[in-house]
Amino acid sequence: MIDYGFIKEVEKDFEDVVKKVTENLKQAGFGVLTSIDVQEKFKEKLGIDFKKYIILGACNPANAHKALEAEENIGLMLPCNVIVYEKDDKVVIAAIRPSVAMQMIKNTELKKIAVEVEEQIKHVIEQLE
Repeated sequence: MIDYGFIKEVEKDFEDVVKKVTENLKQAGFGVLTSIDVQEKFKEKLGIDFKKYIILGACNPANAHKALEAEENIGLMLPCNVIVYEKDDKVVIAAIRPSVAMQMIKNTELKKIAVEVEEQIKHVIEQLE
């Protein structure tokens, strides 16, 4: 684990891992609102080659609603990002720790929601093999 997120390395096919992460998120009540192919964008916009790297913007609608009710401007911090990238011969999956991301906001109700979301995301990452 890194201070601000959960991280796991697996020896699997990159595309299979992206698909499995997306499925695990869905089973945990999250939808993927955005999928940014960083490799593709760097090639298109900068003309450079980069490793396979996907940023998934995951959102659990029920928790997002609770968070927005608790802190109207929290949309600045949503959705929760989950990344998948190649590193050497492995695929790395990492996800933000909402409790850390929300530390700067002084709202106890929001902190409770962040801990709840964090447990869900942690479970998504732990399920990957």
